[in-house]
Order: sequence, then structure tokens, then C-alpha cells
Amino acid sequence: MDTHGSGNTTQGKTYSFHLYEKVPQRLNDSTRALAARYLTGEIGRSMADDSCSIPAEFYLKAPTQAQLYAEAVRLISENAPLRIIQDEKLAGAATLKTAKSHYVPVLNMPSVSHTTLGFEKALSIGYRGIRKEIKERLDRGGLDEDGQDLLRCMISCLDSAKIWNHRYLELLDDLMSKSEGETRSNYKEIAESLKNIPENPPSNFREAVQSLWMLWDFQRLCGNWSGIGRFDKMLAPYLKRDLSEGTISIDEARELVAHFWIKGCEWITADEIGRGDAQFYQNIVLAGVDESGNDITNEVTYLVLDVVEELHISDFPIAVRLSKNSPEKLLLRVAEIQRLGGGIIAVYNEDRIIPSLVKFGYPLEEARNFANDGCWEILVPGKTSFGYIPFDTLKIFQEALGLGPVNKNAVDYGTFDELYSDFEKRLALCINGIINSQTRSSSGPTVLIDLLIEGCMEKGRSYHNLGPKYTVRSPHAGGLPDVANSMLVIKKLVYEDRKFTLSEFMEILRNNWQGHEDLRMMVRSRFDFFGNDSADSDEMMRKVFNTYTGLVGKVHCRNGILHPAGISTFGRELEAFLTDRTASASGTKKGDILASNFTPSPGTDKRGPTAIIKSHCSIDFSRLPCGTALDIKILPSSLKGESGLNALAGMMRTFVQLGGIFMQIDAVDTAMLRDAQEHPEKYPNLSVRVSGWSARFATLEKSWQEMIINRSELKI
Repeated sequence: MDTHGSGNTTQGKTYSFHLYEKVPQRLNDSTRALAARYLTGEIGRSMADDSCSIPAEFYLKAPTQAQLYAEAVRLISENAPLRIIQDEKLAGAATLKTAKSHYVPVLNMPSVSHTTLGFEKALSIGYRGIRKEIKERLDRGGLDEDGQDLLRCMISCLDSAKIWNHRYLELLDDLMSKSEGETRSNYKEIAESLKNIPENPPSNFREAVQSLWMLWDFQRLCGNWSGIGRFDKMLAPYLKRDLSEGTISIDEARELVAHFWIKGCEWITADEIGRGDAQFYQNIVLAGVDESGNDITNEVTYLVLDVVEELHISDFPIAVRLSKNSPEKLLLRVAEIQRLGGGIIAVYNEDRIIPSLVKFGYPLEEARNFANDGCWEILVPGKTSFGYIPFDTLKIFQEALGLGPVNKNAVDYGTFDELYSDFEKRLALCINGIINSQTRSSSGPTVLIDLLIEGCMEKGRSYHNLGPKYTVRSPHAGGLPDVANSMLVIKKLVYEDRKFTLSEFMEILRNNWQGHEDLRMMVRSRFDFFGNDSADSDEMMRKVFNTYTGLVGKVHCRNGILHPAGISTFGRELEAFLTDRTASASGTKKGDILASNFTPSPGTDKRGPTAIIKSHCSIDFSRLPCGTALDIKILPSSLKGESGLNALAGMMRTFVQLGGIFMQIDAVDTAMLRDAQEHPEKYPNLSVRVSGWSARFATLEKSWQEMIINRSELKI
């Protein structure tokens, strides 16, 4: 237990939240000091080892897997260390290292991520409402033995959540008895907000924020990494009522939102190097329309943006849903924060996404309520078991050319169409293999997850066993821009200009362009590759894209599993994909880091962000219901002043109008990133957008830092 306070400094130094420019300070000093403690890793480093185990006698009962899971949740709720820090306004903490490692404590089995649970419903009816639904379902009958067992274990998990909550109330009573003045008042306010929830629906905004935290953080304490979903949609009704009744001020509400954000940094240690210390899939979605089609942008939306602007916390990556009807105020506010850097805020285009989901088969009301899986892949929250299966299309194309880990002689395709046909057959073989391999999972129990996913209770089936209303396993292609670029070069040099035979050109690539540097540089300079608003390259990209999505679209659902197409790399362009890739026809060498997600390859985009967006959006994304991301890196110096702000807002408008899906904008200076590599101590809070998540740059291993640095640096 931690009950100590802190000043505005960390280890004698003032903590700097920002690098580029000063921002308004709306939060009080104690809140800012608390944020500094979390961001420097002080709180995260205090996490405890998992010291509990299921007693041997419990195994003598021959328990089911669900019963073992429920018993583990009970032990966690009774024994996990509690933590309440002086000046915090919310209770609840995920204090076990095992959970941070993506395992269920006690059981030490893999936990669930890449999902967003039904927190909106849980918030509105409370655990008591869920308990009632479980009992009614049991009373209706029709469940087999496994189904009945699952629902009884659900009730056990609800009882455990109540135990955890009660332990915090007892701790708060003890702290109140040992404190006085403002400290005692703060503990009392937390206790009052905790007494009613999350067992019951909240009665005010403070209870709603505390309840959402407890609902989400108990899942996290038990190892599950869920996204949070539509934060402002869930909390807005409570704030609206409190403001109208005069029981809370907007400044008080902002402080509560800030403390939610600060507590979301509880797993930061600031001393782990890898893919970044903020990658826990805890995404937030803001704004957009509700199930009836009404825009929900509200006071909570802007409070979240205020907090992110001031504290620059990247641990809750934010996706703002935009449309052609989005308020101008929202666009400008998003732009104001994006130009501060950190890649914390990305944008969805719901004008594209909602029709695509309906076309795929989702009801309109559910499509309008879309969120993400913890990165940016699109799903219906609280109703979906999600997974994706990545593969590298560039490897498939290079194998068709006789390139790859085991070099073969190139097939002497007489025409480009023959080459393309062979690539298409190989791609179809890969996709069919992916789809046919997806059957119901044999993964372990997920009782706590099952509580908050529609369908599991009704069917008496778990998250991994076709329990949810929707089970999605999405093929995700990587490398498509590089396939299209390579095809463009081969079609021109081999089949149109006949400068080489295909075999001759492939021999050059096998030798990694050795002895042909002039040719390589000619290719890099002469061709307008994807991302330059070039008719030829965009046409080739559309051809490859339509082939991929057409093949996936042939199997909408198989074995009860949906297969929406997606496109992503999520860093695989510098890890999993890199090993098997050879030099490419587009002038890259073996080992070069190529395109991320559905973004132009580094160094190939020559005509600025507008050209990139036009090329990207020349694709018919209605064929891609699971989505993709466009990554854009902008020089902060080009975003200064009112003109820079308006240009950035205009870029987002253009993206929406032209039909993109999801865009990640990072305002960052390459020179600063290089300095941060050499002097990480100077940049403790320098955040960058990696893919579906943001991370503090100093916690990325060097290869990942280089991936960020090598992204094209653009001016608006």
C-alpha cells in the first residue's frame, strides 16, 4: 500500500510534460505532481510478484477449467496488494506483475487482449444487473452442463469483484481514521463514490468515472488487456446532469478525468526497452455518432482533450471519430493537440467505416457504435471475439519471382499478366489456408471476459468457443504497397521497355543490386511510386488491393467465424517480415525497412501529405471492413501558428472527404529523435506513434526507433 504524497519535482528535477511549446495549465499542482510520479515509473516499479496459488485440495474436487479460473479470480481479489496514493481521486490498482506480462495471475496462463468489452452496458446496469441476467438465464434452462458451469463461475467472479471493492472501502476507512484535513476529506470522497458502484449503476459523474475505472481495472488486475471504448459516450449523460444541477463544476470534472488518465499509467516502469512501455491495448474512442445517428461530441470529449494536451499521457491512445458533419471546434481542437507531437490522437472516418460495416453484414445500429480492438482494427464493442492473422504479400510475390530464403530460378513468365496470375494463385492459396485454419479455439477459460461480452451468457459458451455474438478472425495483409511498387517497375522495365529479361533482372535482385547501383538509383528516382498521386502507381495499387480483398471476400463466414479483410504490419516490417524479404524491384535492398500498414514505403513519397492522402484514398476501402492505417509524420515547424493549425485540420477534412479509414499523424522532428537516441534522459516523455499504439521513444529498442526515424518527414 502506498499512501505518500509528492511535490512537483521528481528526484529534485521539475518534470517536463512537453517539448515543443507551452500549453495551458488547467489542472491543479497536486494532479500534475501525481502525473509526474506515474510517468517516471515510480508507481509501476512498485508492482508485486504473484504470491498466490490454488490450494492442492481444490484440485481434489476435479474442477472444470472455468472453476479453476473463478478460483484464481477469487484469490486475486482477496490477496492482490491494494494501493491508494495520497491526492489520488480514484481507488483501484492493478498491482500484480503477472498481469502486466499478459498472463492471468495464479493460473499463469495467457490472458485476453485485442478486444473491447461491454463496459457501456456494465456501467449502466452495474454488476447487480449482470448478476440478475445470469440468474434469469439459468432459470430459463436449455444450457448444457458446460454452459451451466460457466454461468455459475460468472457469478463467482462477480462475488470476487465485490470482495476487491470492499477491501478498498475498508482501506479507505482505515486511512480516514489516521488522517485529517484535506487528506481525510479526499479519502472520504473516494469512499463515498465507491460505496454504490460498480455493483449498482452510478448516480453521478464522479461515481461513473470511478465505476468505469473499477470495471476496467479489475479485468486488468486479472491479466486481461481490454480497450475501453467510447469514453465520452459512456460518461456524458452523468456529467450533463451534474452540470445542469450545479453539483459539479467543469474544472472538478476535468480533474476526475485527469486522474483516470494518470492511473492508466500504473504499469509504466520507464526502464524497460522493447516496443514501448505504453503498449497495453487500452485505447479510447471519442466523438462520432450514436446508434441513432446523432453526433455525441460533448463536454467529456473536450475534457479528455484538455487532459491529453496538458499531461501528454500517451498510455491511452485516442481515436477521434470524424465525419463531414463533425463540429469545426472538434477538428481544430484535435489539430491543436496533434501538433504537440506524441501521436496520441489519431482519427477515424466514420463516413467510410459505418457503410462498410453495414455492407459486411452488421446492423446499422451496431455499425454506428463501432470501436476498436485495442489498436485500430474495427469491431463492435462488447459483442466481439477478435483476432487477426498477419501475413506478408511481398514475400509471396518474391517467391513467385524465384526469390526468397531459398533462391530458385525465376519462372520465365511470357507476359506480365502471366506473372500476376501466378501471384494471385499463390495469394489465394495463402488466404484459403488462413481461413480454413480458423476453427473454435482450444484456448483456456475466460470467465471474467465472458461476463462482459454479449452472447456468452445466452449460449453458455466462452469468448474463445464461439460464445460472443461475433467471432472475427481477420486476415491482415502486409507489404501491399511494396508489391505494387515492384510490379510497376517489372512491368515497365521487363515487359514494356524490355531492358532485361525477367531472369536477368531477378539475378540483379538476388545479388542485392551489387554492381548495379546506377540502375537502382534510376529506379528510385524515375518511378512515381504509391503515395505520389500518380495515375500509374495508384492503378497498380488498386489492382493488387482489389485482388486481395476479392479473395478474402469470397468467404464471408466459415464455421461460425467472420473473416473481414484488413491490412496491417504493426512493426512486422522490421521483425517477422524482414528475414524472408530480399532486395525488391522498387530499388530497396535486403534489410531495408519497407511500408508500414497501408502507407507509402519510406523515401518513396515525394509530393507531400496531400499527395499521400490522395493516393491512399484512391482505393475503394468499402472492401476492407476490418480497416487499415495511414501513418504520416509531419515536421512540427510546419504546424506553427494559425496557418499551421488550419492546414492540419484541413488535412483531416481531406482525408474524410476522400474516403480514408484511419490516419495516424505524428508531429515530430527527426533531429530531435536522433538526439533522443543519444540522450534519452533529456526526453523522458517524448512519445511517438508506433502503430495502433503510442510509446515513449526512450523505451523503444533501437530498431524500432529507427523505424520511426526513417518515416518520411513531411511539411504541410
